[in-house]
Amino acid sequence: MKDTTLAKIDNLIERYPALSVCRQSVTEAVEALCTTYKNGGKVIVCGNGGSASDSEHIVGELMKGFVKKRPITDELYEKMKAVCPNEADYLRDNLQEALPAISLMNAVALNSAFANDQAPDLAMAQQVLGLGRPEDILIGISTSGNSANVIYAVQLAKTLGIKTIGLIGNRQCRMQNLCDIVIAAPELETYKIQEYHLPIYHLLCIAVENEFFEK
Repeated sequence: MKDTTLAKIDNLIERYPALSVCRQSVTEAVEALCTTYKNGGKVIVCGNGGSASDSEHIVGELMKGFVKKRPITDELYEKMKAVCPNEADYLRDNLQEALPAISLMNAVALNSAFANDQAPDLAMAQQVLGLGRPEDILIGISTSGNSANVIYAVQLAKTLGIKTIGLIGNRQCRMQNLCDIVIAAPELETYKIQEYHLPIYHLLCIAVENEFFEK
């Protein structure tokens, strides 16, 4: 990774000293995310309640410019001019390069239909089965680390050869031994764990963006 990417992790610890216990796992997560994108994969994210909102938040930071502008490439612009010459400049000036990411929480019709017809706690796993590829990576967010639907999604991911990252709290839980990389926020209460999850996943998005974009 770039030195500037590693420096982003140092900056997180400087701002949140309590997260120094997460330095190694955060570094491993950044490396795994970068490998996923270098291999042409995507990020899949899931969680419940506030963690469902965090899942959407992560996708929002990855799929458009976060702290960098991410202009589209000249090669893509030339293709736009060939397809739609009158709109090419507008598209070039407003679109941004994306880091592909999907939240499993926004498929309302699929999730509700599967919950009604099959098993509610397997709705996330069903999406992983349909969308997941070995080059992808799954981020499962659970403050308890024991959310059944997130665990099933992680299990399906591992079955498909997909690397997994768990965002949890500082307690013994099933995800602790299930996920390939575990980032345990150093708190026990749900809202305090969530307060640490935000800067952690912001850092993951900032670091990966820095690795792939210059401007």
